[in-house]
Amino acid sequence: MSDIAISAHGLGKRYRLGLRRYGYDTLREGLVRAFRPRGGERAAGELLWALRDVSLDVHQGEVVGIIGHNGAGKSTFLKILSRITEPTEGYVDLRGRVGSLLEVGTGFHPELTGRENVFLNGSIIGMSRAEIRRRFDEIVAFAEIERFLDTPVKRYSSGMSVRLAFAVAAHLEPEVLLVDEVLAVGDAAFQRKSLGKMTEVANEGRTVLFVSHNLGVIQALCQRAVLLEHGRVVVDAPVNEAVPHYLRAIERAASVDLLERTDRNSRSWRDSLIKAVEILPEGGGPHGVVVSGAPARMVVEVTNALPATECQLTILNELGQPVSVLNSEIVAPTDVREESVGTRLECLIESLALVPGRYRIDVILRAQRHIQDGLDAAAFFDVEPGVVGDRPTPVAGSAGDVVLAHRWRLPA
Repeated sequence: MSDIAISAHGLGKRYRLGLRRYGYDTLREGLVRAFRPRGGERAAGELLWALRDVSLDVHQGEVVGIIGHNGAGKSTFLKILSRITEPTEGYVDLRGRVGSLLEVGTGFHPELTGRENVFLNGSIIGMSRAEIRRRFDEIVAFAEIERFLDTPVKRYSSGMSVRLAFAVAAHLEPEVLLVDEVLAVGDAAFQRKSLGKMTEVANEGRTVLFVSHNLGVIQALCQRAVLLEHGRVVVDAPVNEAVPHYLRAIERAASVDLLERTDRNSRSWRDSLIKAVEILPEGGGPHGVVVSGAPARMVVEVTNALPATECQLTILNELGQPVSVLNSEIVAPTDVREESVGTRLECLIESLALVPGRYRIDVILRAQRHIQDGLDAAAFFDVEPGVVGDRPTPVAGSAGDVVLAHRWRLPA
């Protein structure tokens, strides 16, 4: 008997882009269409292949990471495996019960309570009522929602929905578990607990497909990784071979004109776009190179300065793990708004106390209470050895990412 749990053959998924020609619009959609620049509209009928000719086999007990930039086709692939959407071409064979956690509250009925949704989800993946009841207390304890168990799910926060959805997916013993990048919604303590549970599930011999931009987690959980680019498989290899390919791919994306990038935040309104991102050492020096402990200026150039524009910069290390978030919405008395900056948003860091190495910046641009644009890996920069406080920084490749100013008292 074959030990293959998932077998995909020539999978392709095609979507039609552009504005609708028929049907009704909401008032908001009508206003957006009326004020949208005509040159920015897509021609009705334009087609996009989100996936094309994807073929791969996953053996029982394998833990496989699916990696790639935004828009590469990762979520579409998992939705096809979960039978949420049908492929345009090709087919997939799945053996065993499938549990999926693709987005907040996947598979939940908003009018039903948390208790009722646990039994509904278990039934959907083919479990008997007795099996669900046997694991019920464990699910509730893991999700930490005892007080709200008999409250309709529509009143849950996104964090509560994620906790319950993950608890159900991980504890109802599916043979195949599909997990998209949803754990980022939960708090840090729950993320750690969830990753521990994922490791436990993997060690039990169940098949796991895991989508994440956090390459440290991918390397910790997975033995194998599949890299998607523009809907196609470009690398299918052991995780330590696939990750460097991905790192080179995102650096290539950051080197092109940012206005030509297609992997923008899918929720953005795009009345203003991120045009360029630079990291400048204060006092002069090459762009994109900063001395550890020295001041630096991060500059985001946008196409249009909208009222109440805000910016969030996330600094990540080489493995895609967040190091620090710089958010203009968290206001300080030293912040200023000046017409003279034009379409530039500037963030001054008085001491960039990072361990020497290579880092990247993800950018989210907000205005008028909406996300206007967002780009992952909008820019990269290098940190050279320097001094933090009065102490030289460690060399590149040292453990950790942040350098703390400190002093010692030692015996004579």
